[in-house]
Amino acid sequence: MAIIELKVPSPGESITEVTISRWLKANGDVVEKDEELCEVESDKATLTINAEEAGAITIKVAEGTTVKVGEVVCTIDTSVQPTAKPKTEVKAEAKAEPVNTAAKEEVKATSGSGYASGHPSPAAKKLMDDSKVPANKVNGSGPGGRITKGDVLTVLANGFDSNTMSSWGGTRDHRREKMSALRKKLSQRLVSVKQETAMLTTFNEVDMSAIMAMRAKYKDAFKEKYGVNIGFMSFFTKAVTEALHLFPAVNAQIDGEEIVYHDYCDVGIAVSAPKGLVVPVIRNAETMSLAEIEADIKRLATRARDNKITVEDMTGGTFTITNGGVFGSLMSTPIINPPQSAILGMHNVVDRPVAVNGKVEIRPMMYIALSYDHRIIDGRESVSFLVKVKEMVENPVKLLFGGKSPEEVVMGL
Repeated sequence: MAIIELKVPSPGESITEVTISRWLKANGDVVEKDEELCEVESDKATLTINAEEAGAITIKVAEGTTVKVGEVVCTIDTSVQPTAKPKTEVKAEAKAEPVNTAAKEEVKATSGSGYASGHPSPAAKKLMDDSKVPANKVNGSGPGGRITKGDVLTVLANGFDSNTMSSWGGTRDHRREKMSALRKKLSQRLVSVKQETAMLTTFNEVDMSAIMAMRAKYKDAFKEKYGVNIGFMSFFTKAVTEALHLFPAVNAQIDGEEIVYHDYCDVGIAVSAPKGLVVPVIRNAETMSLAEIEADIKRLATRARDNKITVEDMTGGTFTITNGGVFGSLMSTPIINPPQSAILGMHNVVDRPVAVNGKVEIRPMMYIALSYDHRIIDGRESVSFLVKVKEMVENPVKLLFGGKSPEEVVMGL
């Protein structure tokens, strides 16, 4: 019998411990090689531990436990192999293998409950979220009590009391949950930003008519040619890179008693992931087209939602953009992502009456906010930066000419 020990890999430099956030398999399950076994969470990212060989697993560490990098979390008994899938034609009855029979009995004994009990599979979790089905309304029939997509479909087909979803239930219960490593690190960083920077926020508003008209006119052709949708974020990213070129202090960082200026724009895009907010980085965004930016945003957002984002994906960044508008936010003051010196906040697009050439018109308007570190960025620079972003978003043609209008380019201004 060969026993393989699975140890916690290092998620990145300077990370010494992680938390076992969720087991994807139950104790005793027989798994294939490279199959995902569990999710581990550090203060920077979430990653999975995969089976190095096929066999029966024995879990050594419970969910929620914090372990050191290099510590054994489970073992694999390679003498127990997954049952081969039956062939279409069976000419002879296969002989029973005692060792596999024993493994099946062990799995059967542990399949009723275990580390996976009450936890939905990724497909089931998505269906539950979309249908607003609470986990306590679903009985898991998968290995170790895991909730499968079929379990959720059964509940939806049979129906359930919808009133339980729209009220608190009238109880006086409460619960305590251990703060995740990612949430602890995030809380520490947010507090340090408030304490260690002179953060201020300046606001402006943007008329989104031009961009919305451009999207409506070219969205189908854009999708057909590049395979991605055209969104607001790519326009704002290009506008930001042009404005950063004009106001380099907004793209700089403080390092001790020195200011570090960057001749490139690595733009962080705040993305909502299952474990919380993460900020993957688009490298050299100033050299990219709208299609390239949209493709990179899609790639990074997908990795974040699938908990496959890496520390390298989030390392660095000279400026950050966050879009609270996707959640319905009308206005907010975003917090700087250290060690950066500024962050742009986008918000919801709302039809509002505005004065246009002396007349009142209804236009799709968005409030934008720039939070900045006043130690390195003056008020004049912050306001001018935001005005430049506004100008380029309201007149997207300027994005083709380095933030200038075609007339200014022709006249050499």
